[in-house]
Amino acid sequence: MAKHDEDSGIDRRHALECMIWAGTGVLWTLSGGVPKSIGLVGEAAAAESKGFSFLQISDSHIGFSKPANPNALSTLQEAIGKVKAIKERPAFMIHTGDITHLSKPAEFDDANQVISEAGLDVRYVPGEHDIIDEGRGKAYLDRYGKGTKGDGWYSFDDHGVHFIGLVNVVDLKGGGLGNLGEAQLTWLADDLRGKPNSTPIVVFAHIPLWVVYPEWGWGTQDGTRALELLKPFGSVTVLNGHIHQIIQKVEGNMTFHTARSTAFPQPAPGSAPSPGPMLVPAEKLRSVLGLTSVKIEQGKKQLAIIDSTLAG
Repeated sequence: MAKHDEDSGIDRRHALECMIWAGTGVLWTLSGGVPKSIGLVGEAAAAESKGFSFLQISDSHIGFSKPANPNALSTLQEAIGKVKAIKERPAFMIHTGDITHLSKPAEFDDANQVISEAGLDVRYVPGEHDIIDEGRGKAYLDRYGKGTKGDGWYSFDDHGVHFIGLVNVVDLKGGGLGNLGEAQLTWLADDLRGKPNSTPIVVFAHIPLWVVYPEWGWGTQDGTRALELLKPFGSVTVLNGHIHQIIQKVEGNMTFHTARSTAFPQPAPGSAPSPGPMLVPAEKLRSVLGLTSVKIEQGKKQLAIIDSTLAG
Protein backbone atom coordinates (compact mmCIF):
# COMPACT_ATOMS: atom_id res chain seq x y z
CA MET A 1 0.00 0.00 0.00
CA ALA A 2 1.39 3.36 -0.94
CA LYS A 3 1.50 5.99 1.75
CA HIS A 4 -1.27 8.57 1.95
CA ASP A 5 0.67 11.78 2.29
CA GLU A 6 -0.45 15.13 0.95
CA ASP A 7 3.04 16.59 1.27
CA SER A 8 5.37 13.92 -0.08
CA GLY A 9 5.93 12.27 -3.46
CA ILE A 10 4.66 8.85 -4.46
CA ASP A 11 6.96 5.91 -5.09
CA ARG A 12 6.31 5.09 -8.74
CA ARG A 13 7.01 1.38 -8.36
CA HIS A 14 4.46 1.07 -5.56
CA ALA A 15 1.99 3.17 -7.53
CA LEU A 16 2.02 0.52 -10.24
CA GLU A 17 1.64 -2.32 -7.78
CA CYS A 18 -1.37 -1.34 -5.72
CA MET A 19 -4.01 1.24 -4.90
CA ILE A 20 -2.47 4.68 -4.59
CA TRP A 21 -3.36 7.75 -2.64
CA ALA A 22 -2.61 10.92 -4.57
CA GLY A 23 -1.91 14.24 -2.96
CA THR A 24 -1.83 17.36 -5.06
CA GLY A 25 -2.57 16.91 -8.75
CA VAL A 26 -0.73 14.11 -10.51
CA LEU A 27 -0.78 13.49 -14.25
CA TRP A 28 -1.26 9.85 -15.17
CA THR A 29 -0.90 8.42 -18.66
CA LEU A 30 -2.42 5.05 -19.41
CA SER A 31 -1.10 2.72 -22.09
CA GLY A 32 -2.29 -0.85 -22.36
CA GLY A 33 -3.77 -0.69 -18.87
CA VAL A 34 -0.52 0.32 -17.18
CA PRO A 35 -0.31 3.80 -15.63
CA LYS A 36 2.77 5.97 -15.55
CA SER A 37 3.22 8.97 -13.30
CA ILE A 38 4.52 11.98 -15.23
CA GLY A 39 4.53 14.55 -12.45
CA LEU A 40 2.60 17.11 -10.50
CA VAL A 41 0.13 19.55 -11.99
CA GLY A 42 2.76 22.18 -12.70
CA GLU A 43 4.68 19.75 -14.87
CA ALA A 44 1.49 18.41 -16.40
CA ALA A 45 0.50 21.86 -17.58
CA ALA A 46 3.56 21.89 -19.80
CA ALA A 47 2.77 18.52 -21.35
CA GLU A 48 1.39 18.67 -24.87
CA SER A 49 -1.77 16.72 -25.57
CA LYS A 50 -3.50 15.85 -28.80
CA GLY A 51 -7.04 14.56 -28.75
CA PHE A 52 -9.67 15.92 -26.41
CA SER A 53 -10.30 16.48 -22.73
CA PHE A 54 -13.24 16.59 -20.36
CA LEU A 55 -13.63 17.57 -16.73
CA GLN A 56 -15.03 15.88 -13.65
CA ILE A 57 -16.40 17.68 -10.62
CA SER A 58 -18.14 15.97 -7.74
CA ASP A 59 -19.86 16.30 -4.39
CA SER A 60 -20.73 20.00 -4.45
CA HIS A 61 -23.21 19.54 -1.57
CA ILE A 62 -24.88 22.88 -2.19
CA GLY A 63 -26.80 23.71 0.96
CA PHE A 64 -24.14 22.31 3.30
CA SER A 65 -23.08 24.94 5.84
CA LYS A 66 -21.53 23.11 8.77
CA PRO A 67 -18.07 23.94 10.21
CA ALA A 68 -16.26 21.67 7.71
CA ASN A 69 -17.21 24.30 5.10
CA PRO A 70 -19.68 27.05 6.05
CA ASN A 71 -20.12 28.08 2.41
CA ALA A 72 -20.10 25.17 -0.05
CA LEU A 73 -21.53 27.41 -2.77
CA SER A 74 -18.46 29.65 -2.56
CA THR A 75 -16.00 26.80 -3.07
CA LEU A 76 -18.05 25.52 -6.02
CA GLN A 77 -17.76 29.02 -7.48
CA GLU A 78 -14.00 28.83 -7.04
CA ALA A 79 -13.90 25.47 -8.80
CA ILE A 80 -15.92 26.81 -11.74
CA GLY A 81 -13.61 29.82 -11.84
CA LYS A 82 -10.72 27.44 -12.40
CA VAL A 83 -12.67 25.69 -15.14
CA LYS A 84 -13.26 29.00 -16.92
CA ALA A 85 -9.53 29.76 -16.74
CA ILE A 86 -8.47 26.56 -18.55
CA LYS A 87 -6.83 27.56 -21.83
CA GLU A 88 -7.51 24.30 -23.66
CA ARG A 89 -11.31 24.21 -23.61
CA PRO A 90 -12.69 20.83 -22.47
CA ALA A 91 -15.29 19.08 -24.61
CA PHE A 92 -17.74 18.86 -21.68
CA MET A 93 -17.95 18.31 -17.94
CA ILE A 94 -19.38 15.48 -15.85
CA HIS A 95 -20.69 15.81 -12.31
CA THR A 96 -20.55 12.56 -10.35
CA GLY A 97 -23.29 13.36 -7.88
CA ASP A 98 -24.27 15.00 -4.61
CA ILE A 99 -24.92 18.20 -6.47
CA THR A 100 -27.02 19.25 -3.49
CA HIS A 101 -27.03 18.38 0.19
CA LEU A 102 -30.76 18.01 0.81
CA SER A 103 -32.35 17.83 -2.69
CA LYS A 104 -34.08 21.18 -2.19
CA PRO A 105 -35.19 23.15 -5.28
CA ALA A 106 -33.22 26.22 -4.19
CA GLU A 107 -30.07 24.10 -3.82
CA PHE A 108 -30.46 22.73 -7.36
CA ASP A 109 -31.11 26.27 -8.59
CA ASP A 110 -27.95 27.62 -6.95
CA ALA A 111 -25.85 24.76 -8.28
CA ASN A 112 -27.20 25.21 -11.80
CA GLN A 113 -26.53 28.92 -11.79
CA VAL A 114 -22.88 28.50 -10.78
CA ILE A 115 -22.09 25.45 -12.91
CA SER A 116 -23.65 27.05 -16.01
CA GLU A 117 -21.07 29.81 -15.77
CA ALA A 118 -18.48 27.34 -17.05
CA GLY A 119 -20.17 27.50 -20.46
CA LEU A 120 -19.83 23.74 -20.94
CA ASP A 121 -22.25 20.93 -21.64
CA VAL A 122 -22.60 19.07 -18.32
CA ARG A 123 -23.54 15.42 -17.85
CA TYR A 124 -24.84 14.37 -14.44
CA VAL A 125 -25.42 11.28 -12.35
CA PRO A 126 -27.12 11.55 -8.95
CA GLY A 127 -25.64 11.10 -5.51
CA GLU A 128 -27.66 9.85 -2.59
CA HIS A 129 -28.10 13.45 -1.38
CA ASP A 130 -29.80 14.32 -4.69
CA ILE A 131 -32.68 11.86 -4.30
CA ILE A 132 -33.91 12.44 -0.74
CA ASP A 133 -36.84 14.61 -1.78
CA GLU A 134 -40.37 13.37 -1.20
CA GLY A 135 -40.54 12.17 -4.78
CA ARG A 136 -37.54 9.82 -4.27
CA GLY A 137 -35.44 11.47 -6.92
CA LYS A 138 -38.17 13.16 -8.94
CA ALA A 139 -36.58 16.59 -8.41
CA TYR A 140 -33.30 15.31 -9.85
CA LEU A 141 -34.92 13.53 -12.80
CA ASP A 142 -37.10 16.54 -13.65
CA ARG A 143 -33.91 18.57 -14.10
CA TYR A 144 -31.39 16.07 -15.44
CA GLY A 145 -33.29 12.97 -16.49
CA LYS A 146 -34.30 13.87 -20.06
CA GLY A 147 -33.30 11.03 -22.38
CA THR A 148 -32.22 8.73 -19.56
CA LYS A 149 -33.50 5.31 -18.58
CA GLY A 150 -34.86 4.05 -15.27
CA ASP A 151 -33.51 6.11 -12.35
CA GLY A 152 -31.32 8.19 -14.66
CA TRP A 153 -28.77 5.95 -16.35
CA TYR A 154 -27.69 6.60 -19.94
CA SER A 155 -24.79 6.48 -22.41
CA PHE A 156 -23.37 8.67 -25.16
CA ASP A 157 -20.44 8.78 -27.55
CA ASP A 158 -17.89 11.54 -28.01
CA HIS A 159 -14.64 11.58 -30.02
CA GLY A 160 -14.83 7.79 -30.45
CA VAL A 161 -15.16 7.16 -26.71
CA HIS A 162 -18.26 5.49 -25.25
CA PHE A 163 -19.41 7.13 -22.00
CA ILE A 164 -21.76 5.39 -19.58
CA GLY A 165 -23.48 7.16 -16.68
CA LEU A 166 -24.68 4.71 -14.03
CA VAL A 167 -26.90 5.23 -10.99
CA ASN A 168 -25.93 3.30 -7.87
CA VAL A 169 -27.51 5.39 -5.09
CA VAL A 170 -31.09 4.06 -5.19
CA ASP A 171 -32.02 1.34 -2.69
CA LEU A 172 -28.68 1.42 -0.92
CA LYS A 173 -27.80 -1.92 0.64
CA GLY A 174 -26.50 -2.91 4.07
CA GLY A 175 -23.92 -0.48 5.42
CA GLY A 176 -24.76 2.01 2.68
CA LEU A 177 -23.23 0.03 -0.19
CA GLY A 178 -24.27 1.20 -3.64
CA ASN A 179 -26.58 -0.86 -5.79
CA LEU A 180 -27.14 -1.00 -9.56
CA GLY A 181 -30.01 -3.49 -9.72
CA GLU A 182 -31.12 -6.01 -12.30
CA ALA A 183 -32.82 -3.57 -14.67
CA GLN A 184 -29.75 -1.36 -14.98
CA LEU A 185 -27.37 -4.31 -15.37
CA THR A 186 -29.57 -5.72 -18.13
CA TRP A 187 -29.54 -2.31 -19.83
CA LEU A 188 -25.74 -2.11 -19.50
CA ALA A 189 -25.29 -5.51 -21.15
CA ASP A 190 -27.51 -4.40 -24.03
CA ASP A 191 -25.70 -1.07 -24.30
CA LEU A 192 -22.31 -2.77 -24.66
CA ARG A 193 -23.48 -5.57 -26.97
CA GLY A 194 -21.94 -5.36 -30.44
CA LYS A 195 -19.37 -2.69 -29.59
CA PRO A 196 -15.82 -3.53 -30.71
CA ASN A 197 -13.50 -4.42 -27.86
CA SER A 198 -11.20 -1.64 -29.06
CA THR A 199 -13.79 1.00 -28.10
CA PRO A 200 -12.48 3.13 -25.20
CA ILE A 201 -15.03 3.11 -22.38
CA VAL A 202 -15.49 5.71 -19.63
CA VAL A 203 -17.96 4.83 -16.88
CA PHE A 204 -19.04 7.32 -14.24
CA ALA A 205 -21.23 6.88 -11.18
CA HIS A 206 -21.43 8.41 -7.71
CA ILE A 207 -20.40 5.58 -5.37
CA PRO A 208 -17.23 3.69 -6.37
CA LEU A 209 -18.06 0.60 -8.43
CA TRP A 210 -15.21 -1.23 -6.72
CA VAL A 211 -15.17 -1.83 -2.98
CA VAL A 212 -12.92 0.75 -1.33
CA TYR A 213 -14.00 0.25 2.29
CA PRO A 214 -17.13 -1.84 2.88
CA GLU A 215 -17.34 -0.95 6.57
CA TRP A 216 -18.29 2.59 5.52
CA GLY A 217 -20.40 1.59 2.54
CA TRP A 218 -17.71 2.78 0.14
CA GLY A 219 -18.39 0.41 -2.71
CA THR A 220 -21.16 -1.07 -4.87
CA GLN A 221 -22.64 -4.40 -3.87
CA ASP A 222 -23.22 -5.62 -7.42
CA GLY A 223 -20.47 -3.54 -9.01
CA THR A 224 -18.44 -6.63 -9.92
CA ARG A 225 -21.23 -7.69 -12.27
CA ALA A 226 -20.91 -4.42 -14.18
CA LEU A 227 -17.12 -4.74 -14.24
CA GLU A 228 -17.39 -8.26 -15.68
CA LEU A 229 -19.39 -6.83 -18.58
CA LEU A 230 -16.62 -4.27 -19.16
CA LYS A 231 -13.67 -6.67 -18.99
CA PRO A 232 -13.57 -7.50 -22.72
CA PHE A 233 -12.78 -3.88 -23.60
CA GLY A 234 -9.15 -2.85 -23.94
CA SER A 235 -9.43 0.54 -22.25
CA VAL A 236 -11.89 1.15 -19.42
CA THR A 237 -11.83 4.13 -17.06
CA VAL A 238 -14.19 4.27 -14.07
CA LEU A 239 -14.74 7.68 -12.46
CA ASN A 240 -16.54 8.09 -9.13
CA GLY A 241 -17.07 10.54 -6.29
CA HIS A 242 -18.77 10.01 -2.91
CA ILE A 243 -15.66 9.55 -0.76
CA HIS A 244 -14.33 13.11 -1.26
CA GLN A 245 -10.70 12.10 -1.81
CA ILE A 246 -8.46 10.70 -4.51
CA ILE A 247 -7.93 6.98 -4.68
CA GLN A 248 -6.72 5.32 -7.87
CA LYS A 249 -6.44 1.64 -8.64
CA VAL A 250 -5.47 -0.25 -11.78
CA GLU A 251 -6.60 -3.79 -12.54
CA GLY A 252 -5.62 -5.10 -15.95
CA ASN A 253 -7.27 -2.89 -18.56
CA MET A 254 -9.31 -0.92 -15.99
CA THR A 255 -8.36 2.27 -14.21
CA PHE A 256 -10.47 3.35 -11.24
CA HIS A 257 -10.35 6.93 -9.96
CA THR A 258 -12.32 8.77 -7.30
CA ALA A 259 -12.44 12.56 -7.21
CA ARG A 260 -12.15 15.19 -4.55
CA SER A 261 -15.23 17.12 -3.46
CA THR A 262 -15.70 20.82 -4.07
CA ALA A 263 -17.32 21.10 -0.61
CA PHE A 264 -15.46 19.27 2.17
CA PRO A 265 -13.04 16.38 2.71
CA GLN A 266 -13.73 13.04 4.37
CA PRO A 267 -11.28 10.95 6.41
CA ALA A 268 -9.16 8.22 4.88
CA PRO A 269 -10.78 4.78 5.13
CA GLY A 270 -10.61 3.47 8.68
CA SER A 271 -8.81 6.53 10.04
CA ALA A 272 -11.85 7.78 11.95
CA PRO A 273 -14.80 6.18 13.77
CA SER A 274 -17.04 6.88 10.78
CA PRO A 275 -17.14 8.75 7.46
CA GLY A 276 -18.49 12.27 7.19
CA PRO A 277 -17.42 15.89 6.84
CA MET A 278 -13.86 16.29 8.12
CA LEU A 279 -12.88 19.56 9.73
CA VAL A 280 -9.47 20.84 8.67
CA PRO A 281 -7.82 24.19 9.41
CA ALA A 282 -9.41 26.92 7.30
CA GLU A 283 -6.12 27.64 5.57
CA LYS A 284 -5.87 23.99 4.45
CA LEU A 285 -9.43 23.51 3.20
CA ARG A 286 -8.77 24.48 -0.41
CA SER A 287 -5.82 22.11 -0.59
CA VAL A 288 -8.16 19.14 -0.10
CA LEU A 289 -10.90 20.30 -2.49
CA GLY A 290 -10.59 20.21 -6.26
CA LEU A 291 -11.53 18.93 -9.69
CA THR A 292 -10.28 16.44 -12.26
CA SER A 293 -9.31 16.82 -15.92
CA VAL A 294 -9.16 13.78 -18.20
CA LYS A 295 -7.38 13.79 -21.55
CA ILE A 296 -7.68 11.07 -24.16
CA GLU A 297 -5.31 10.69 -27.10
CA GLN A 298 -7.07 9.10 -30.01
CA GLY A 299 -5.74 5.85 -31.42
CA LYS A 300 -3.14 5.27 -28.72
CA LYS A 301 -5.29 4.16 -25.77
CA GLN A 302 -3.58 6.83 -23.69
CA LEU A 303 -5.41 8.56 -20.93
CA ALA A 304 -4.17 11.27 -18.59
CA ILE A 305 -5.88 12.20 -15.35
CA ILE A 306 -4.90 15.51 -13.76
CA ASP A 307 -6.20 16.27 -10.29
CA SER A 308 -5.90 19.89 -9.20
CA THR A 309 -6.84 21.59 -5.95
CA LEU A 310 -8.60 24.86 -5.33
CA ALA A 311 -5.42 26.03 -3.63
CA GLY A 312 -3.33 25.50 -6.74
